[in-house]
Amino acid sequence: MTDQTLNTTEAKPVPVLPDAQTVTSITHHNDWLFSFRVTRPQSLRFRSGEFVMIGLMGDPHPETGKQKPLLRAYSIASPSWDDELEFYSIKVQDGPLTSKLQHIKVGDQIILRPKPVGTLVLDALLPGNRMYFVCTGTGIAPFASLIRDPELYEKYDEVILAHTCRYKSELTYGADLVASLADDPLIGEFVGDKLKYYATTTREDSPRMGRVTDLLRNGTIAKEFDLPPLDPKTDRLMVCGSMALNLDVKDICESAGMTEGSNSMPAEFVVEKAFVGEGVTENFDG
Repeated sequence: MTDQTLNTTEAKPVPVLPDAQTVTSITHHNDWLFSFRVTRPQSLRFRSGEFVMIGLMGDPHPETGKQKPLLRAYSIASPSWDDELEFYSIKVQDGPLTSKLQHIKVGDQIILRPKPVGTLVLDALLPGNRMYFVCTGTGIAPFASLIRDPELYEKYDEVILAHTCRYKSELTYGADLVASLADDPLIGEFVGDKLKYYATTTREDSPRMGRVTDLLRNGTIAKEFDLPPLDPKTDRLMVCGSMALNLDVKDICESAGMTEGSNSMPAEFVVEKAFVGEGVTENFDG
């Protein structure tokens, strides 16, 4: 793991991109996953769990030389109270955006459209007692935001974060974040013993193996934490991953008598529907 952090005493570059924000830190978690933080527009207000469009300028047109913004949807991984914005990304060597984004340095600028949207927000769910976050790969990003939001712990007695990846190194981002919350001066007292973390791998041997959907369906996750079966009266669920994962979890929820919710009509579970190739959904195999 390698880190770069901006020296805040250094002068920030003059914006040259539309909706430009400056990269303040970068962490490369392995050869294909990295997270980074950027400055936050003063006017930006968002709810934890939402996403925005970010990107860079594309290559010049071979004939006109003009460049167009190359944008993708990325969940904001930092909570709504944070002074900066954090993002978590895969690296795709031939990806239109991530082939460039993976090479950003501290002090560089990215484009950030300040119009947050998304369904993975607390307002899209009816009141409940227990929250399940189900995700694969970089789909943990919106939940990295939500598990750092005091409102989550004010509304729920228990929070289960179930995260599946192919390899153990892909779990580092989430595992380190969860481990840091207990001693966090801002959020630690809210978290207490409410957050339960369940991480599995599908290809590399680890203490817990298997697809998150299988483990949710057969009751393995519930048994691990001595929890009852999914109940629409008490349980709420958010899912972020590939289309296959989302459909599988939707089927599990509906089989338990739960109804899909939205910002306009809150219910028992919500699914993120932002599929853009690169960005928040590219490396899921859950």
